[in-house]
Amino acid sequence: MQDMDNFWWYITLSAGPGEEEVLHSLADMTGSIGAEFRDLPEGAKLRAYYRSSEDLSHWKNALMQAMLPWSSIEIEDFGKIENQPWNVVSEEAFPPLPVGEKLVVLAPWHKGDEPDDRIALYINPGSAFGTGYHESTQIALELLEQYIKEEATTADIGTGSGILTIGALKMGARKAYARDIDPTVIEEVRKNFELNALDESGIDLAVGDLLAGFTHKVDILTANILLEPLSTMIKDVPGVLRADGAAIFSGMLQTEKAIFLKALSEAGMQPVQEHVKGDWWGVVAKASA
Repeated sequence: MQDMDNFWWYITLSAGPGEEEVLHSLADMTGSIGAEFRDLPEGAKLRAYYRSSEDLSHWKNALMQAMLPWSSIEIEDFGKIENQPWNVVSEEAFPPLPVGEKLVVLAPWHKGDEPDDRIALYINPGSAFGTGYHESTQIALELLEQYIKEEATTADIGTGSGILTIGALKMGARKAYARDIDPTVIEEVRKNFELNALDESGIDLAVGDLLAGFTHKVDILTANILLEPLSTMIKDVPGVLRADGAAIFSGMLQTEKAIFLKALSEAGMQPVQEHVKGDWWGVVAKASA
């Protein structure tokens, strides 16, 4: 939490039995900086916290849009809470998380607890979308793990916390481009790069609206964002991929799969691998021959 945030907004969500993971996903995908969860006999409640740099209505609208596929989930209450030492509150909420075959996502206070057989990705959980604890981010990381090659050049569009760029570089990429439309994200991403002791001479981090103005060629493009911006961007993706380059798309629900596959086809791309976790779906695609 930045010093200028002298209070946070909170929004409490309630759900029925079996929807506990959905609550966590909703908080993460809408930019929550952390959450408190209660498991109850009749279901579950989650209080999600948000930065005061945006009006409460901004966060409520984001949540209501994200909640549309789950009619049984409701906003129970909302309000303001004064700043407090968030790292103390949230340490237990972000344990080390193994992802795929060789990665582990860790909050900075878990440095020193890394398994010897995994590559550590350090992420401040309050930084931005893409902490690693959301299923859509895990999908993207697991697909990236399979397709990354030594000395590759990558682009992460809608970089959020920077976790996919961090993963790419730690798995052998030589050059990485990272873009996000939100200028407030950039400083937080840099902090995550520093946490991971990355050589920033190999990173091109900038504000960018999807692929607008992007003129570089890459071996792998990643985008863990929502269906609408993915569908808007897809027509520009073949033009930035090198021969046999791959694009990894995540951030979509399984119910949105058919819509995106149609958009892929119309953009001259074909799916080569799909991946599912819970309600979430991702796909690797290449330009059609």
